[in-house]
Amino acid sequence: MIVGIIGSGGREHAICYKIKKSNLTTKIFCIPGNAGTSNIAENVNIKVNDFKSIKNFCLNNKIELLIVGPEQPLVDGIVDYFENTNIKIFGPNKLSSKLEGSKIFTKKICNKYNIPTAKFKIFKNKNETKKFLNESEFPIVIKADGLAAGKGVYICKNYSDGIIAAEEIFGGKFGNAENLLVEEFLLGEEMSYFVICDGKNYKFIGSAQDHKRVGEGDTGKNTGGMGCYSPSRLLSPELSGKINKRIIEPTLRAIKDFGDRYIGFLYVGLMIKDKNPFLVEFNVRMGDPECQTIIPLLENDLTKLFLNCCLGKLNEEEVKLNNKRSVCIVLCSKGYPDKYDQNILIDGLSNLNLKKNEYIFHAGTKLENDRILSNGGRVLNFVSLSDNFKTSRDELINLIARLNWSNGFFRKDIGYKVID
Repeated sequence: MIVGIIGSGGREHAICYKIKKSNLTTKIFCIPGNAGTSNIAENVNIKVNDFKSIKNFCLNNKIELLIVGPEQPLVDGIVDYFENTNIKIFGPNKLSSKLEGSKIFTKKICNKYNIPTAKFKIFKNKNETKKFLNESEFPIVIKADGLAAGKGVYICKNYSDGIIAAEEIFGGKFGNAENLLVEEFLLGEEMSYFVICDGKNYKFIGSAQDHKRVGEGDTGKNTGGMGCYSPSRLLSPELSGKINKRIIEPTLRAIKDFGDRYIGFLYVGLMIKDKNPFLVEFNVRMGDPECQTIIPLLENDLTKLFLNCCLGKLNEEEVKLNNKRSVCIVLCSKGYPDKYDQNILIDGLSNLNLKKNEYIFHAGTKLENDRILSNGGRVLNFVSLSDNFKTSRDELINLIARLNWSNGFFRKDIGYKVID
C-alpha cells in the first residue's frame, strides 16, 4: 500500500517511522516532510495548504491512504476536498474539525450535551471584554477563538493581565480572531487523553502529560510543548470511564446529530479536579510532542489501524500499548519561543548510536546538500522508553549531552511530577 503523510514535524516523523514497520506499507510519501522523514520516506515539496497540488500528486502517484498530521489543513477542509476520490484519508472533515477550529463551537456543544467544562462568556470586541474584566474576580482564563498553535491561552492573575490578553487577541496576534472566551479558572491537574475513531466506534490510544512552559518548574512563556511523558500518572480505570461517558461519547453523539461522523484522532485536553474530568479543549489530531511519546508504546500495525478507521472497522482492532514508561524531551533553538536563528548546522546525529527503545524524531529540520539544518523553534524530539520515568529521562539527558548542539536548549525537568 502506498501511503502519504501530510506535515513536517516530529508528530509526522513518528507516524512515518511506525507506518514504515507495517507489512502493508510499500512506499511512503511525506508532504513536505523534514530531514528525519527523508531517511524513511520520499519527501515532496508541496505546502500543506496547497490542496490542489496535494490531490494531483496523490492521484498521479497512486496513493491509497493519506494521513493528515497537522490541524490547519483539517480545519480548512482537506478531507472534504478528497471526497470524490478513491483515496482513503485519515482525519476528520471540516465540520468535525470545528471542535478544534472554534472554541465557541465546542463550548456550545458542551452546554447542549452537558459535558463538564469551565463556565465561560463570549466577547466580540475589546471594550466589552474590558468592561467585564473590570467586574471580574481573578484568576481567570482568556482564550482566542480559532487556531493558535497551542499558544492562544492566557491565565490572567489580575486585571492588567486580562487587558494584555484582550489587546493581543483582538490585535491579530493569532490571526483574525473575531471572538474571545473568558473562562473560569479551574484548579486541578492537566491531562491529555487520546482516542481514535472510525465514525461509529472509538478506542483509547494513550494518555500523557505535557509541559507547555518554556522554563523549568513550568515557568515562562507558553510554547508548542517542551516535553511530555506517558502514561499519565492520573489515569485509572475509574477516571477513563468518566472521560468516556461524560465527554467523548456525548461529543461523538453531537457530531452524529449534526449529520456527520468523526474519523481520526481525537485529543481530549482535560483538567482533573477531585478525580473528575473537565474538558479544557479538543484537538482534532494527535498532540505534538504527545504523539512522539505515545507512538513507540503502540504495539499495533499503525497502517492497518488507520485503514480500518477509514473503513469503519475499528471494532476489529484491539489497541495494544506496552507497559513501558515513555519520556520525550524537545531540543529547541536558543531564543524560542521568541526570536531564534535558523539554518544552523546540526552535526553528529548519525554518531549517537541509539539503544533499543531510544528514538530521535525530527521536528524543525531540513536537509540541504546532505547536511541537517535547523528549521524551526522546536528542532528535535528525543524519546526513551524504560521501566520507570527517571531512567527514561536520565537516558535522554545523556543522549542530548552527547549530541552537544551549541545552538540548542531543553528542559531537564520533564516529568518532574512523577520523578522528583
